[in-house]
Amino acid sequence: MVRASRALPIALALSATVAIGAPAQTRHVSTTFNDAASTSLGSSGLSSLLQSLFRFGSTEVELSLPGSTGSGLPGVIVHGSHFIPSAVASNGSLLGFVTNFIGGAASNVPLTSAGGGTTFRFENGVPVATTISPGPIFAERAQTLGRGRAAFGVTRTQTEFNEIRGVPLKDLRLVFTHQNITNAEFPGCDSLFAGNCNQMGFPAYENDVIRVDLNLQIQSTVTSFFFTYGLTDFMDLSVTVPFVQTSLRGTSVANIDPFGGTVALHYFAGTFSQPVLQATKSVEGDASGVGDVSARLKIGLGSGPKGSMALLLDGRFATGNANDLLGSGAFAGRALAVLSARFDNFSPHLNAGYLYRAGDIQNSAVLGTIGFDHLMAPWAMIACDLLTEFQVGENKVQLPQKVNFDYPFARTMDVSNIPNTRDDIVNASFGVKLRTFDSFNTVANVLIPLNKGGLRPNLLWTLGAEYNF
Repeated sequence: MVRASRALPIALALSATVAIGAPAQTRHVSTTFNDAASTSLGSSGLSSLLQSLFRFGSTEVELSLPGSTGSGLPGVIVHGSHFIPSAVASNGSLLGFVTNFIGGAASNVPLTSAGGGTTFRFENGVPVATTISPGPIFAERAQTLGRGRAAFGVTRTQTEFNEIRGVPLKDLRLVFTHQNITNAEFPGCDSLFAGNCNQMGFPAYENDVIRVDLNLQIQSTVTSFFFTYGLTDFMDLSVTVPFVQTSLRGTSVANIDPFGGTVALHYFAGTFSQPVLQATKSVEGDASGVGDVSARLKIGLGSGPKGSMALLLDGRFATGNANDLLGSGAFAGRALAVLSARFDNFSPHLNAGYLYRAGDIQNSAVLGTIGFDHLMAPWAMIACDLLTEFQVGENKVQLPQKVNFDYPFARTMDVSNIPNTRDDIVNASFGVKLRTFDSFNTVANVLIPLNKGGLRPNLLWTLGAEYNF
């Protein structure tokens, strides 16, 4: 009991030491107009770097065109504001989807199980082993550690996100359309143009679009320290403190397409007679700090020689900085029914439950995991799992619909190559635990996405160590 009581403060102190020694946040932004570059340093979060990929020149407003300040038609003063989100709702929705969806998903790297090691129960004051395997890696098992026993560990999970709903992050294409100048925004427009002003696409310059090609690189490394203590023979309490390092690199290449090759009224730089129709923006930044701390309570509901059942309650608190993609920015809670069986050295398990997310960005989900851990030798175990997360309800972050043009002919335009689909998650997990010496295990695992939902890596790997006493 003394050793267990000392382990928790040591674990928390170690995580705090790592966090204090973390490198300072760094950010860099550069804009290029026709090979003339300007650079600046930012002090807000990494999520603002995503937004700055759509800010050109010295303006702080997304999609504002600093070069387009001339008057093309009577009463139309500033063409540079015709694409900004406050004037075009669909442009705001598209920007919101990219920044919110990526920011929310990038901060949600899964945590490993916090219940490793051999489990025990007491019979007449004598500890009796209830498992012989050190347990799964990303799944949960029903057996509890046993009264007074504890487990401590550290894992390091690294991932580079590669796709968003199956579309490579290096090949995202977005289209931003022009404001529909109606009689309300331009008094007298109908009288000048025979009542055509309410048509999208009239005058002809309303058919101008800004096409943006994005190339993003997002990496996340999560070093998690966990401590689990057996409060009773049938109840465990776990705390996990993750330390998160996130890096973002991005480039946007924006081109203005004047409709039908007409005179350009919209341009990034230059003059009306010599417009610059292309702008390139690049950003890079790194941030590190404590992520979303997790607390778990596992309650054993019954056990026998061949099987056990438990209830797991898990809260993940918004302690990480969401602006720096270190945390989700909102509380998330899980409730899982956990079933485990044992057939000699083979231990299958099943998890089923619900994940509640309190934020405005990510959906809640129904959870299901099935798999097994198998003790191949006294010093080696393999673990295989299929982990699923099925979205509840419609997407909280919506892509805008296609834009309909009325003039000079009826047509629709896609605003992105990102599909408007559900963000269900299906992953396969393969790992090993090796007992290097008594009660000490090293852990290695790979997690492979099997579908295209959400923001996903090609591979997520985990290395770690756990000590059970």
